[in-house]
Amino acid sequence: MIPLLAPNDPRPFPDVRRALREPNGLLAAGADLSPERLTSAYRHGIFPWFNPGDPILWWSPDPRTVLLPDQIHLSRSLRKRLRRRQLAVTMDRDFGNVIRACAAPRDGADGTWIAPEMIAAYTTLHHLGMGHSVEVWAGDQLVGGLYGVALGRAFFGESMFSRTADASKIALVALCQRLAAWGFGMIDCQMRTAHLMRLGAVEVPRSRFVAALARYRDAPGVPGSWDDGARHYPAVQPTDPSPTETSGAPS
Repeated sequence: MIPLLAPNDPRPFPDVRRALREPNGLLAAGADLSPERLTSAYRHGIFPWFNPGDPILWWSPDPRTVLLPDQIHLSRSLRKRLRRRQLAVTMDRDFGNVIRACAAPRDGADGTWIAPEMIAAYTTLHHLGMGHSVEVWAGDQLVGGLYGVALGRAFFGESMFSRTADASKIALVALCQRLAAWGFGMIDCQMRTAHLMRLGAVEVPRSRFVAALARYRDAPGVPGSWDDGARHYPAVQPTDPSPTETSGAPS
């Protein structure tokens, strides 16, 4: 049995080693999505994931999927796409539309796990300087992006979306390049997907993930907005310059 936490319950989360093996990583239910509760969860390697209308469920799977920012893999086709510089990237320019696009139903899927209360909770984290988005633009059209949470020098990816080929990949490449330049140690991808593994993500034991998280979560981070007012084109190689254009933000 997993513990049931009441809203505003002062008790901390259980130790992640108590998470169930089946379903993998289920640790607790209930509690709330306050900034304090979410911050505590991420600091200890825990994240919320539940269907609309169900109790909040908290997870810490073993193994954990992570991506090291300086080790993202660019396929030949993705390199060609980046060289065309057709899709520009911004950060924290349009968090609200990114998270709503991530919440929209996907082809072949029923509904979404990003319920209105999740949107509200992560929007609050964004206003507090901890929730961040990456936007991918074709002209003035938002065609892809991702959002997540940063604590210290650890980034916790939550969801991504694409409305055109490779848009979510380009968002992740841009994020990795920015985080690598800032000295971030890892991106938590939570669960394995073929898409992430092709981009260079790896699975690690939960104990190793928690140990790394303890090193990175309290390191000096980059709080506040990551919007530098420019549009960027991710580099094809880590040593390539990252060209920018300083056109205004799309409406």
